[in-house]
Amino acid sequence: MSESWVILKRDVEAVTVPFGSKMTLPEGSQVRIEQGFGGNYTVITDLGVMCRVNGEDADALGQAHAVPAPGAVDANAPFHEDKVWEQLKQVYDPEIPVNVVDLGLIYELKAQTLPEGGNRLDIKMTMTAPGCGMGDILKEDVERKASAVPGVKEVNVEIVFEPQWSLEKMSESARLQLGL
Repeated sequence: MSESWVILKRDVEAVTVPFGSKMTLPEGSQVRIEQGFGGNYTVITDLGVMCRVNGEDADALGQAHAVPAPGAVDANAPFHEDKVWEQLKQVYDPEIPVNVVDLGLIYELKAQTLPEGGNRLDIKMTMTAPGCGMGDILKEDVERKASAVPGVKEVNVEIVFEPQWSLEKMSESARLQLGL
């Protein structure tokens, strides 16, 4: 995204990639923004540590936080499963500039109408590697994005490792984007 370094305007909470441990990046430290997809940022610190910074902290990076305009999402709009897939395509792996759908990390999406109204989503997803420390972070991203779809009342995301992920699970466009 950027070859230039930015100086953090305030302390910011971050998550190390790929380990998933939390750390605070102090005000005045330098980072280079590697990618800014799906509303979050992957940065490299001046010490060479890769971190993920939530979009809510974009101001610390000198970036504008992309928030939906008031009324942009109609809460009373009917539920459409394709809207869930659109939202899931806004969740990006912090190391790979490809969304989790095109990476082939979403194995299953089932929508069930609830008796009291609204829908429950059951999503099965995997990681590119079983020991990935970013699993909980990506799971939270998927839950948050899916919950934002009109008509969704509940979201259950399960991380699975069977079948094991492989490059063949990626979409053709993801393979082309990554030069595979």
